[in-house]
Amino acid sequence: MTQLPVWLRLPIAALIVALNILLLVPPVLVLAVIKAVLPIAPLRRLINTLLMAISETWIAVNSAMIDWFTETRIVVDCEVELNRHGHYLVLANHQSWVDIPILQKVFNRRIPLLRFFLKSQLFWVPLLGLAWWALDFPFMKRYTQAQIKKNPKLAGRDIKATRKACAKFKDIPVAVMNFVEGTRYTDAKHAKLGGDYRHLLRPKAGGVAFVLDAMGDALDAVLDVTVVYPHGRPTLLDLFANRVPAVHIHIQQQAIPEVAAGQRDKPSAAALAAVRDWVNTLWKEKDERIANILDAAEQCNKRSA
Repeated sequence: MTQLPVWLRLPIAALIVALNILLLVPPVLVLAVIKAVLPIAPLRRLINTLLMAISETWIAVNSAMIDWFTETRIVVDCEVELNRHGHYLVLANHQSWVDIPILQKVFNRRIPLLRFFLKSQLFWVPLLGLAWWALDFPFMKRYTQAQIKKNPKLAGRDIKATRKACAKFKDIPVAVMNFVEGTRYTDAKHAKLGGDYRHLLRPKAGGVAFVLDAMGDALDAVLDVTVVYPHGRPTLLDLFANRVPAVHIHIQQQAIPEVAAGQRDKPSAAALAAVRDWVNTLWKEKDERIANILDAAEQCNKRSA
């Protein structure tokens, strides 16, 4: 497919994506309705297994498209043995929308389905919004400081939504995905939110602390993931136009912070501060790791030239 001109390759890719959604999302919705109407434990377990199989198939097709339509080289440095039946909190930096299909490709059928905390507006994405709901992806409604000041009751709703979602995840294999910076990296955001980091935005530890508080005793480990594009941060169009030569993914395992594991109430100020310090340490190491990968890629390019 990479030999086809871009003007032909992109429509074919879009058609396959659409067919993948149209064929696999309806069965997900039917199974979700059955699970909701008939809350019988053995039936729910069977349906959850079927839902995961369908989701993994959907991701496998999308991943195969990356192989078919691009020559992108995905370099994975994984320092841990992964378990597809485990319980993980996955923390990653967020460079581009390309991060999501790349991470799904890397982790598919190696760990449980990556579940993201999604903005509530994404529920209305045709078909996919309902599919995410059926697969128990948590939807979060974000409020501005002005809205919270006007209605203080809004301040605790994101906490309740997090705890409700995590309660579901305790009984099934799960990988809760958190882009800790809270937004995609851009140069403008880095100028405003970069702080002391050269290649990252400042991490936001609040969401991590709430997940650890709600699920700490049910998690096996934290997977610390670093995403690097040595040739510049791409768009999805760049990916399928075959303009992304390489992606580097580094995966290492971290122990669950003791200060958060097993707690039942809202994290205390001390616990939140401890998690913030822990995340900041991870981010300093990640920033150095990105710098080393970029430096190595630059040296390789110079030798090739």
